[in-house]
Amino acid sequence: MSSPGTPEAKPTLPDGFIAVIKEDCPTCGLVLPALQQIHDGKIQLTIVSQDNPNFPPEFDTIVDDQSLEISWHHDIETVPTLLRIENGLEVDRTAGWSRPDWEAITGIRPLAPELPAQRPGCGSLSVDPNLRDELAVRFTGSILEGRRIEFGVLEDEMEAGFDRGWSDGLPVTPPTEARVLRMLEGTSRAPQDVVAIVPPNLVEATVEQVAINAVLAGCKPEYLPVVLAAVEASCTETFNMHGLLATTYFSGPVLVVNGPIVQRIGMNGGNNALGQGNRANMTIGRALQLVVRNLGGGRPGDHKRDGVDMGMLGSPGKLSFCFAEREADSPFTPLSVARGIEPGVDAITVFAGHGPTAIADQISRTPESLAASMASVLRTVAHPKLALAFDAMLVVSPEHGRIFSEAGWDRARLLQELEQDLLLDGDEMIRGAGGIAEGLPEAFAGSQIPKFRPGGIQVVHAGGDAGLFSAIIGGWVSGSMGSEPVTVPIGAP
Repeated sequence: MSSPGTPEAKPTLPDGFIAVIKEDCPTCGLVLPALQQIHDGKIQLTIVSQDNPNFPPEFDTIVDDQSLEISWHHDIETVPTLLRIENGLEVDRTAGWSRPDWEAITGIRPLAPELPAQRPGCGSLSVDPNLRDELAVRFTGSILEGRRIEFGVLEDEMEAGFDRGWSDGLPVTPPTEARVLRMLEGTSRAPQDVVAIVPPNLVEATVEQVAINAVLAGCKPEYLPVVLAAVEASCTETFNMHGLLATTYFSGPVLVVNGPIVQRIGMNGGNNALGQGNRANMTIGRALQLVVRNLGGGRPGDHKRDGVDMGMLGSPGKLSFCFAEREADSPFTPLSVARGIEPGVDAITVFAGHGPTAIADQISRTPESLAASMASVLRTVAHPKLALAFDAMLVVSPEHGRIFSEAGWDRARLLQELEQDLLLDGDEMIRGAGGIAEGLPEAFAGSQIPKFRPGGIQVVHAGGDAGLFSAIIGGWVSGSMGSEPVTVPIGAP
């Protein structure tokens, strides 16, 4: 492989016509009379053979492309492919056999009239799934600037991830050059574009570095735009990832994805949406956490060493907490739209939260009763006697959502009702009342206090079809002293 930073040059082709073929392709054998007619017409014709430098034997201008260098660099996906080159540049091409297309490119009419009018071609060896990764490393691996690490012959790749500190406690996928290059196919952004400054060490994270951690996490390439957006949103001053790491509280980043990309990459907003089992959900959230750990230095402490992540108990969500909103039958506008993103635009919201708390209400059949039920559990976020300190995310399940939908309640109506139900009596909230020392100071006596600040509750629709259960994802300290949710569009691949 070339040294890092010096990708191999694209091979030049001679002027005239270039036919890329392989012997192991019936259509390539079929078009030999057409190629012979082009050659007999005194037109400059070069045969590029992928698998046999002596095929076809009738021609003396055969270029051996068994290395597939020409085919790979010139994006040959199907053979036969006929190219027209002028002044060293491609000006036209056609793939497979179609007499009208070949006649249009060559100007020869009729061309091989004895052949059928058209036949599909075969897959080029340069896009063979068994070869493409090796070819990518051979021809473009040098665009990667990350430090290469060689494993010992007897070294176990999985154990090496643990030994080198790349892991969050679970096995990671070794980020080979082939895997990283394949991951980068998920975005059109340049590998060295800076995505964000990652706390706590304030290190620049490039697209390539994020892709490496996406490989470690087990992502597919099509997930990469979501991971990039998650890193961008999480590393803003508004979200305050550094503070979230430094707090002794439970919280970590919770990711909610909206838009058509949910279906395109197979995310889950339905049954078990907040749990395990969906690759996209799990690995996208994990990739963000690995970026913060491996690039930003946001590692938790353990019995052997101190760490920046000071979570006193933490939560399982610190491994990965990512899910899609169930938009199709939701009674509410999507979370992203409520937060200012245009409808139909792919977007991600990052919220500082921790594990879900259940709301079990199987009897309420009016929206007023259900809202009051939800409010009674929301009162317990952080502590029943604390107000205006912590945010929350309310995840409304489809069965509960139908109660609101049938009554015509939208997001604004539900939040309005919750606001009234969540006014706390100051006399009950002051310190020492009820024998509980925790609470608000005496200054709040005789007043009504909102449990949450304005905008402190995010409402999301998710979950399976059966079950009269919803959930609360408790948040971290709100506002300038803590974290604000951040919503950003997901960039096009």
